Amino acid sequence: MESDPTARALSLLSVLQTGADWSAAALAERLGVSARTVRRDVDRLRGLGYAIVARPGPGSVYRLGPGSTIPPLLFTADEIGAIVAGLRLIAPRLQGDESARVALAKLEQVLPPGLRRRADAIDLATEVLEEDHAVAAQDVGIVADAVAEGGRIRFAYLDRNAASSARLVDPYRHVLRAGRWYLVGFDLDREEWRTFRFDRISDVERVPGTYRRRDFPDASIGRWFATDFGRLG
Repeated sequence: MESDPTARALSLLSVLQTGADWSAAALAERLGVSARTVRRDVDRLRGLGYAIVARPGPGSVYRLGPGSTIPPLLFTADEIGAIVAGLRLIAPRLQGDESARVALAKLEQVLPPGLRRRADAIDLATEVLEEDHAVAAQDVGIVADAVAEGGRIRFAYLDRNAASSARLVDPYRHVLRAGRWYLVGFDLDREEWRTFRFDRISDVERVPGTYRRRDFPDASIGRWFATDFGRLG
């Protein structure tokens, strides 16, 4: 374990950022130090303004307190690699949207030299071909908000026969499968669960209000998606 107090404190902070409760003994084992050193580093972080709370007693449990100002995230090289690869993979799938590429550029600007080298290496070594079925990032965002908040959406849909129709849907999930984005939701006009290809959806808008969440008819969306029940449109 690092003997430098600052490095130790940052490692401790990284563990506490998981949001879990940690006993002094568990932290000591995780960080390879003594419980006394853990308590000393906790005091050091408190002195820097981080609200680390503890349940008193022989089995002290530490966590970042509610309302804490969360410090900058601390990443390992492998975590940076996963983030960069994920951003590279998603960027071509979002039509006319530079959010993923801008996020990658911002991330690289604030990384220390060692992690920046790993990020640059992953970026250089990863090649993702442009998607023929990219979707509008704004539409993905509207659907995601509706799913999270129990909302309802309406949109125009072009079926496989190029026939357009208006749809009113309680969205459940959007799914990336075999290079295509799909929306799974309950079609209120047809009164059944349907799957919609995202690249055939347009004019997505949120319907005001919140609605009762519907129970999905299968414990596995992957299994349901692969059956006739996951019918398109």
